[in-house]
Amino acid sequence: MLIQCTKKLLDQLKIKPEPVGTESSLFSWHANLITINRRKTIVLMNDSSRYTVVLHGLRANDFKHLNEHIINAIRRTLLDEWIKPELVERFLSGSPEIVYTKTKDRKLVARMNKACDTVWFRGEALNPDHLIQSAAGRRASALLVGDGSGSYAKPNELMYKELEAFAKEPIFSCRAVTFKATLDLENHKAWRRVIVPIEITFEQLHDVLQTVFDWKESHLHDFYILDGKRPVANVVCSDDAFDYPNEVPMFMETECKLSDYVPKYSRIKYTYDFGDNWEHEIEIEKLDEHYSKNYPVCLDGVGNAPPEDVGGPYGYDEFLSAISDPKHPEHEDMIQWGSMQGYRDFNIEGVNRQLKWVL
Repeated sequence: MLIQCTKKLLDQLKIKPEPVGTESSLFSWHANLITINRRKTIVLMNDSSRYTVVLHGLRANDFKHLNEHIINAIRRTLLDEWIKPELVERFLSGSPEIVYTKTKDRKLVARMNKACDTVWFRGEALNPDHLIQSAAGRRASALLVGDGSGSYAKPNELMYKELEAFAKEPIFSCRAVTFKATLDLENHKAWRRVIVPIEITFEQLHDVLQTVFDWKESHLHDFYILDGKRPVANVVCSDDAFDYPNEVPMFMETECKLSDYVPKYSRIKYTYDFGDNWEHEIEIEKLDEHYSKNYPVCLDGVGNAPPEDVGGPYGYDEFLSAISDPKHPEHEDMIQWGSMQGYRDFNIEGVNRQLKWVL
């Protein structure tokens, strides 16, 4: 594994760079040391695909074990893409020795700097408690990048193609569950059937639900895991929730995976916006042991979700009454307000385009 370092990173490592050798671009990375939120951060960019891997919050002792951290960061980031574990290990063993050298290609340095800018720009999303920032790397790799000639591609898709060519077989495999999420509306129907990798966190499940129901992530939310009608766990989105304990054990959504409870429990209640109080009943329908994608798919759905801040079920009824009746005194105002809120008809094709990048 060839790691081509900026001078700043080489100075930090206090090592003499090896002579610039040759290595397949799939096993070559450019690396830079930057500071984000006053913490030392290493951004690695794969030379072949521009795929990004991030280490954040490195301390002096971490630099002494950087070989191990780099390998673990690449491993963790690829595994979190639901790439087959055995293929990840084959990739890592394809060039097991790490060699540090100087950067040698201005074009690749410029591309690496753009990757650094992307990670820095979203620095508030970095988790200060973890060295390996898998989510940050995967988010950076999902953005379109140009090649200077008018063509654009996404680094993650390029990396998938490179790994498929390397492995000579499909690279994705994971366990997945199909669920039906029904929004509780007295006078209207709104539900979605979705298949998701079972190892997603509840934070990621929230992102999926926001996407399929076209919510805007403007409010707090939580989950209750149900055994029949009895709640066995309350999964919350904010530390503030622990200031208001109840009889049900509480957990942070970033620390819980869907697989911690499913398929043992088959019902989940998801509440979004504690003011309008949009309650969704999630029913687990099917377990798939060999899901061949690394993203969720909306399989079916009916009905629109209400616009944000409409005022609960009663407010939604009033909103629909106004926009459907040209003679209603608030007809034009409600149509304009609904448009500003992003209210639109359910479009499964559009939802699935978004779901490819939601995790």
